[in-house]
Amino acid sequence: MPIWGITIQNEPEAKQVWDSCLYTGEEERDFIKNHLGPSLEKHGHGDVKIIIWDHNRDVIFDRAQAVLSDPEAAKYVWGTGVHWYVSEEFENLSRVHHAFPDKHLIFTEGCIEGGPQPGEWHTGKRYGRNIIGDLNNHLEAWIDWNLVLNEEGGPNHVGNYCDAPVIMNTKKDEVHYNSSSYYIGHFSKFI
Repeated sequence: MPIWGITIQNEPEAKQVWDSCLYTGEEERDFIKNHLGPSLEKHGHGDVKIIIWDHNRDVIFDRAQAVLSDPEAAKYVWGTGVHWYVSEEFENLSRVHHAFPDKHLIFTEGCIEGGPQPGEWHTGKRYGRNIIGDLNNHLEAWIDWNLVLNEEGGPNHVGNYCDAPVIMNTKKDEVHYNSSSYYIGHFSKFI
């Protein structure tokens, strides 16, 4: 499977019960410029895009500035990834864009927490509001976290069950399309 891009660490400021590793902006910067970037180039993978941050909008500017202000780190970085948890401070994406206009912005994760919520429209509304807010602030791509989950909102090895655009009831062999699926479908049809 070809790999087009990687992030340094999912949610580098979140100590979780699942796989996590805390990184400061300076640690992420130094890891990229002293290890990951040179190693990818040395082994013929210099075309793999490196995405920093991969966490929330609230402090995306501070993280981008810590890494991208260093030319030796920035030369390896394709762009900055963002999640939708904690805040809807969309303007922070514009701040990153204006400070580093040659770098890309990509949405790398979002889900509705708390397990499946079939028939609810607030889930789709959250997708629509976030996609519009992000695109209006220079975001270039949007990736959902879980497109399809089972009737429990998994599988998940730590019980962090979520909703998804599509819920597959494995016991009844049924597929349920949530409102978020229709919102994503509408945007995908035109963008």
